Amino acid sequence: MTQALRQQRLSLTFSTVAFAVCFAAWTLFSILGVEIRRELELNYTQFALLLVAPILTGSLARLPAGILADIYGGRRVMFALMMIVGTVLLFFPYANSYAYYLVFGMVIGLAGATYAAGITFVSAWHDKNRQGTAMGIFGAGDLGAAITNLVAPIAIISVGSTMVPVLYGVAMLVAAFGFLLISSEDPQHQKQRKIDRPLAEELKPLGELRVWRFGLYYFFVFGGFLALTLWLPQYYVEQYGLDLKSASFATLLFTVPAALVRALGGWFADTFGARTINWVVFWICIVCLFFLSYPPTTMTIHGIDRDLSLHIYTPMWLFTGLLFVMGVAMGFGKASVYRLIYDYYPNHVGAVGGAVGLIGALGGVVLLILFGLANDLTRISTSCFMLLYGVLAGCMIFMHYAIKRDQFRDRLAQAQADEFLSL
Repeated sequence: MTQALRQQRLSLTFSTVAFAVCFAAWTLFSILGVEIRRELELNYTQFALLLVAPILTGSLARLPAGILADIYGGRRVMFALMMIVGTVLLFFPYANSYAYYLVFGMVIGLAGATYAAGITFVSAWHDKNRQGTAMGIFGAGDLGAAITNLVAPIAIISVGSTMVPVLYGVAMLVAAFGFLLISSEDPQHQKQRKIDRPLAEELKPLGELRVWRFGLYYFFVFGGFLALTLWLPQYYVEQYGLDLKSASFATLLFTVPAALVRALGGWFADTFGARTINWVVFWICIVCLFFLSYPPTTMTIHGIDRDLSLHIYTPMWLFTGLLFVMGVAMGFGKASVYRLIYDYYPNHVGAVGGAVGLIGALGGVVLLILFGLANDLTRISTSCFMLLYGVLAGCMIFMHYAIKRDQFRDRLAQAQADEFLSL
């Protein structure tokens, strides 16, 4: 094994581990928030805002993190963000009001911005034919959400809810220094402290409609995943009567597959084409959401000589099974969207990936707020899935017309080429 190949593999491995730790911290409020909600007696909307706080900061910071990663290198930017978040987590026990929890959540949210830096770092280490696979492996750090679902409830029972963030802070700082010591600077930044490229050139691709269309796709596959990751524990508690620990474990059946298949999704995107994978993912998800959206219903049928009552509901095993299938599909979708980014913008992965990541993570913010508002306004427990169904339908309409437009342009270009050759 050559030295370069060894550095490449170590860098990919430890950047993935570091990102998993960051994602675990980023989604910590999915479990801790349930305890805070009980303590402060928050309504659904206040609870949604609490969950949103870290996601909002992580969303907004992804674009600048991506731009800085293009210029200074993803490794440096990722390490700096991890140091900030790890240090702040150590002071979490001093929060004692709703406002303080919101502020801490917003700072902790910087952990979510490490994705934009890390994806730039990983992309710079691999050639074109392995971009989807490499970015899919790194993206499997989403497994950090499952780590939180598994570890946080047990840690709350063992050491108390105020000390759990401190443990996360220690883990973050250890992971940051481990990542810095074991990984190597990517080939583009090894011989220089930064790449000199005008900011206007760095931001130029963001003016293209295609970038924002990719962002819409990511709004669903990542934003929807993130929103459900944070929302499902309390959904299981309220709808199926589980305790917090059992609800967190049930949520694992959604979060773990979505993370683990991301590397496989990258390979499929490399092999069969990212757009094809996206289209299949959307069809699978919309079928699952159709059934998940149906609320518990009691129907009375007036017969000839008697009334018949039917009670329609989704049992927990079916509900969890549909979420499992949708989680797998979303894992494939997250990988294929970033393969699309590299296909069209190989020299601007940081900026474009940061913008798409920003839109996707903002999807988590917007959807969480809408989940809370929909529950408060409609009092229908499955309204969150109805909202996701509508978002996905919009994505599919946009994608359909984008494919038709591209096919028309290809036919037109081919006709012009044939006419030119015939002259």
